[in-house]
Amino acid sequence: MEPRVRAFGEAALLVEFGDKADLELNARVHALARALEVDRPPTLRSLVPGYVSLLVELDPLQVDLAAMQDWVRQRVNNELAPSSGPVGRTRTIPTVYGGEWGPDLEEVAERLGLSPSEVVAQHTGAELTVYMLGFSPGFPYLGDLPDSLALPRRTTPRERVPIGSVAIAERQTGIYSREMPGGWHVLGRTPVALFDEHRDPPSYLAPGDRVRFVAIAAGDWERYASAPPND
Repeated sequence: MEPRVRAFGEAALLVEFGDKADLELNARVHALARALEVDRPPTLRSLVPGYVSLLVELDPLQVDLAAMQDWVRQRVNNELAPSSGPVGRTRTIPTVYGGEWGPDLEEVAERLGLSPSEVVAQHTGAELTVYMLGFSPGFPYLGDLPDSLALPRRTTPRERVPIGSVAIAERQTGIYSREMPGGWHVLGRTPVALFDEHRDPPSYLAPGDRVRFVAIAAGDWERYASAPPND
């Protein structure tokens, strides 16, 4: 579908590139966000990328919604090609899989008709892309997993999922950036801090980053926890 720019309330615009998650469309979302940042007017407050949409939040005291809609639409028409923007970083996420660290690994393997080691091998063998951050500060939505690892969310969410939990749902992986309720299947846990308000930037991952998971032993947890984040 052609990108659509529409009013989203009285002080925001929503640019929609499609209606389902797609890496190419997601790249266009972030290319447009970069284009809007180049000569952003004072009335532009923030840009919130989604899977295939971009929310443009405006100052309600200054905004001329119709004029801003034309301004955004013009930049959509002149949109930067995704390949012309900055390339995302490659990040490695060390993860302890199974046991107390990944309480759903055995069940996931059984439901998928795989062994636990096969699930781990497929999860670590995939290079995933950060579609967006959301749900909580620093929480990444990573896609796309192979179809062989696709499962719907848990029927009953957990009241408490530990910080650093690496979990899957549908064809996505998420990493819990803090302790919170959650309904994804937890395969393991990472010592990497996904969000640190004292760090610049505070989120370890950013949209467009490419991510690979690496299996580590539980005995190596402290070594990785004390190591500086990789660049």
